[in-house]
Amino acid sequence: MRVLIAEDEVRLAETIARGLRRQGLAVDVAHDGEQAIAKARVVRYDVLVLDRELPVVHGDDVCRTVRDERPETGILMLTAAGALEDVIEGLSLGADDYLPKPFRFAELVARVHALARRSSPSRPPVLRHGDLELDPARRRLTRAGREIELARKEFAVLEALMAADGATVSAEQLLERVWDEHTDPFTNVVRMTIMTLRRKLGEPQVVQTVIGVGYRMS
Repeated sequence: MRVLIAEDEVRLAETIARGLRRQGLAVDVAHDGEQAIAKARVVRYDVLVLDRELPVVHGDDVCRTVRDERPETGILMLTAAGALEDVIEGLSLGADDYLPKPFRFAELVARVHALARRSSPSRPPVLRHGDLELDPARRRLTRAGREIELARKEFAVLEALMAADGATVSAEQLLERVWDEHTDPFTNVVRMTIMTLRRKLGEPQVVQTVIGVGYRMS
């Protein structure tokens, strides 16, 4: 899952980003509305966590722009203005959800996951392929009933491949979906993660390399 945090309070933005990354999400950060719009035009984010009072371009305008140009992106408006009329106004601008500050981080995580599911309505909450069963919300993977521990990026790569439902996913797509904007596009991190993932999943192998194209579940 790829998330954009648009928040001008630098420490708060980095705290949220760090917490979401610990949940296995790929997170980018923008500290003003202009940056947020520019990033959203380049990357297809699953969820935008949007502070309403952004500098340069107001959060309301960011919300309208992203809703018009990226209708598939779930928008969670995060703001200190929590009165009922503020919530109604935020939702009327195109936000999908509204969370007043201060907030509990566990609630933020739950809402981000809920918005991601809503943006992909055809995707089941638990992914299955053969004897594999992956539960993203609980970060739990089992194979033939045996639980397998994966690192965050390994889990996210497997989730992306299982969600593709047999379609081939390129290394570039995996970089965009699983890693953030600071990752070197020429890195071999995808190939190395696939190798480790295969070892942990064991035999028979279920992640197939499509030479010159990418990877898919076999």
